[in-house]
Amino acid sequence: MREIICNGNELAARAAIDAGCRFFGGYPITPSSEIAHEMSVLLPKVGGKFIQMEDEIAGVLVAIGAAASGLKALTATSGPGMSLKSESFGLAFMYETPLVCVDVMRGGPSTGLPTRVAQGDVSFARNPTFGDVRFIALCPGTLAEAYTETIRAFNLAERFMTPVIVLLDETIGHMHSKAILPDLDALKIANRKRYDGDRQSYKPYDAPPNEPATLNPFFAGYRYHITGLHHGATGFPTEDAALCQKLIERLIGKIDNHQSEIESVENYLLDDAEIAVIAYGSASLAAKEAINMARKEGIKAGMFRPITLWPSPQSAIKRIGEKYEKALIVELNMGQYALEIERVAKRSIASLNQANGRAIEPSAILKRIKEL
Repeated sequence: MREIICNGNELAARAAIDAGCRFFGGYPITPSSEIAHEMSVLLPKVGGKFIQMEDEIAGVLVAIGAAASGLKALTATSGPGMSLKSESFGLAFMYETPLVCVDVMRGGPSTGLPTRVAQGDVSFARNPTFGDVRFIALCPGTLAEAYTETIRAFNLAERFMTPVIVLLDETIGHMHSKAILPDLDALKIANRKRYDGDRQSYKPYDAPPNEPATLNPFFAGYRYHITGLHHGATGFPTEDAALCQKLIERLIGKIDNHQSEIESVENYLLDDAEIAVIAYGSASLAAKEAINMARKEGIKAGMFRPITLWPSPQSAIKRIGEKYEKALIVELNMGQYALEIERVAKRSIASLNQANGRAIEPSAILKRIKEL
């Protein structure tokens, strides 16, 4: 294991390098700018390329281009930048281009509270573009996870040939402390599949149901077409009804039918708990402290923490809803993930919401636990 004193944004950048990322395209925006700065320092040392573009739209587009050429690519932003990148996310999803975007959440909507914490992008990360899409969104809750979940984001992007969003928040991004990280030789790094057969027979989008396309890097001798339009096996546009239906079913199915590979959750002191607190991201740190305080007072509370927010860990959520009559959802927004929890659990659940740009105090969570 390695010990490092760092903040969450810098750890995400270091994770990207260790995952094999060799390109960053983006534009500075509070509170994510440290990621871009760190990448500008680290990438040249490993032969990578850093480019600051004129805006958020160009930043993600050059990253998509780099990813299509075969590089692992990263972009980083916050809420307003996510809005600007929306159309490009759809393009990457349709291309089946592996891409990682770290979104360091701040107060919104609009310009909101640029230097304050929030979890206001949770709903947006589920469908960050129009049309029928499935996005993967991971939500680190510790400094160490800012590193390990960014590694996992690159692995998932390469495995499923799709954009993956890492939802940090301002607290995790700017928290500066010691993190214990796995050794480099212990990391599991995934790389996209490549086709090495006959060039004339190469059909990158002729993938089985529920599996991603096999897109060889550009300029490597295999010719094919990519487009944001519906397309057939070779990537050229089509309006054939059967092919269009097959394409969208596969793009959705490659996520929906592999949830066991994608899901990740934490259960904290739930075995004997009588009250379940549901929290994620930096709010889970306060929730964990509140649970420890409650335990000292004889209140048996525990925490369920979804680390993969989207696709939601539905089986685990359902078990929480069935097992714990008393449950509390804690969020730094006005109840965005509560909608998913209640949908899956098929019941109403108590909530504690805060959207004023400040972290939730453990004492406030303890008070709600006692009210239950």
